[in-house]
Amino acid sequence: MEQLPGGRRLRLASSLGLGQRCWEVTLDEERGLLAWRDPRPPRRGADNCFVPTSEIIAVEETEQNKKQRSTGKWQKMAKPHAFTECRPKQLLVYINPYGGKRQGKRIYEQKVAPLFSLASISADVVVTEHANHAKDNLFEVNISKYDGVVCVGGDGMFSEVMHGLIGRMQKDSGIDQNNPKAPLAQCNIRIGIIPAGSTDCVCYSTVGISDPVTSALHIIIGDCQPLDVSSVHHNNTFLKYAVSLLGYGFYGDVLKDSEKKRWMGPMRYDYSGFKTFLSHHYYEGTISFQPAKHTLGSPRDKDSCRTGCCVCKESEQQLAEQRKKCGFKHEEDEDEWKVIKGKFLAINVVNMSCACPRSPKGLSPAAHLADGTADLILVRKCSRFDFLRYLVRHTNRDDQFDFSFVDVYRVKSFQFTSKLSEDNESSVTDIGKKRFGQFCRDHPACCCNIANSTWNCDGETLDSSAIEVRVHCQLMKLFARGIEENCTDEAAYSHSSIEQLL
Repeated sequence: MEQLPGGRRLRLASSLGLGQRCWEVTLDEERGLLAWRDPRPPRRGADNCFVPTSEIIAVEETEQNKKQRSTGKWQKMAKPHAFTECRPKQLLVYINPYGGKRQGKRIYEQKVAPLFSLASISADVVVTEHANHAKDNLFEVNISKYDGVVCVGGDGMFSEVMHGLIGRMQKDSGIDQNNPKAPLAQCNIRIGIIPAGSTDCVCYSTVGISDPVTSALHIIIGDCQPLDVSSVHHNNTFLKYAVSLLGYGFYGDVLKDSEKKRWMGPMRYDYSGFKTFLSHHYYEGTISFQPAKHTLGSPRDKDSCRTGCCVCKESEQQLAEQRKKCGFKHEEDEDEWKVIKGKFLAINVVNMSCACPRSPKGLSPAAHLADGTADLILVRKCSRFDFLRYLVRHTNRDDQFDFSFVDVYRVKSFQFTSKLSEDNESSVTDIGKKRFGQFCRDHPACCCNIANSTWNCDGETLDSSAIEVRVHCQLMKLFARGIEENCTDEAAYSHSSIEQLL
């Protein structure tokens, strides 16, 4: 390998793309570049490449003219500030020891904490003891002294931290969250996700893999990925924030049933999903939405949101221009609302693809992370066989929306009202439905139609069926960089190399 002028021979532990590898490198500190050689058999036609020094985690100096050999003695960077100013120095870490895999504390202590120490990052660790512990704590701590907040757990833990941070920001800014049309203040402090849950949908959809080490490296390097957030209201009362799935009908019924069977662990989702599929309930209601006209692309695009996405960058520029023009004032929506009435097996609103290991493409493969829109997916009443065909599409590469009973729209706001709420009357039939509704849910063989379903909001149930949803463009930021091409293959190959570092 040719040596750069003024460089010295090192071994490198880094995060280039999603893969973590050990390379034979030559560092040129003056130019801020590395020439590196992949020790694997060449696959890309070239042995030498360049990588920015901002990707470096730690180095190990070796002898100049002798065979490369690892001593296992990795060192912290002598001048970590010389590589990037985006790297965090002080973090607030919340660990959920009970949720998901029930291994959050072990994962952090064995896989994440050593990397933070190696990167000269200090962390204040809080092990949560009850629901909303992290959310409540974030309203009390001096948040300004931290460069980021890290949650170790599943999607529920992330949601708790997200609600705490966004709520704290609105409180400090004097913004009323109960106003559905209020422009929310951006949350500039980044959130890092160390996956330790059952599905880890948010991590998988923003990083491309559910791997604690990969996520830790993104935090260390200081990556920043903006993320859209939807606010959910009912009768001018704030309910929840959502970043992944708002599901009514099938996914709402699955969640409500699975909550009664938490003792089953992750298997409860399979059981409840099969049970809900057999029940085949449909729900009547009215959907109103504002189509997104300001953004590029559509839900039927073949290109997915990836690192450096041009659609998200364009939305970021539009957002900056709008704020420069209007300041913190909210522009009244002038776009026309579209109204759809019908009978639906499922109504899904997603801010991201909602990909996970079981559904690598997610519910909406072309959804974008930071374009200020959500994809509204309507699955109308159809036969069980057709609905099964639709569900199977989530696990393969076929077009998920290529069905006559499925419609998809890219929207910036959305409202739903069930038929029962529209009728607003207490007939004998309605009373019977309310009285025997639970019986019908627990006995799928019953042909009685249930009046209302439950909203699944990022894995938590909402009691109100009538909701109003608004998408807030790039309201928060993650320690991530979006999904990179071939990231799963790279991470799988290189996992053994990073274990040597630990």
